[in-house]
Amino acid sequence: MTLRACSEVAEGDELPPLHVTVTRADLVRYAGASGDFNPIHWNERVAREVGLPDVIAHGMFTMALAGRLVTEWAGDPAALVDYGVRFTRPVVVPDDGSGAQLEVTGSVKQRRDDGTVVVAITARSGAQTVLGKATATVALRN
Repeated sequence: MTLRACSEVAEGDELPPLHVTVTRADLVRYAGASGDFNPIHWNERVAREVGLPDVIAHGMFTMALAGRLVTEWAGDPAALVDYGVRFTRPVVVPDDGSGAQLEVTGSVKQRRDDGTVVVAITARSGAQTVLGKATATVALRN
């Protein structure tokens, strides 16, 4: 995939949606890669003891998946120059063999004179928004 040309992008453009299945196995792999072995990400009993409905995905894992929407659309992970989110709700990952569904959508909210665009991102799981104020600034090819 090549870097998206700035001339091809307009405010209001919708990015192709990203649908990801998050499983308990994904959480184990992410824990190993990140070093975050908090039991709320793998132990149902502990998750429920702290008031969660079940095991939840790591917030940074959810953020990374949402960022993938933008980097795949841009055509180059290095094109992502700024990215931020607020964690509003957890992604609950049941141990049912199916996991949780995460749907990530986005649209171009602003084109800037410096060759960057601002993308507004929405991430939903179980009909609830899981990330708030999620935006990415992407440098595009002139």
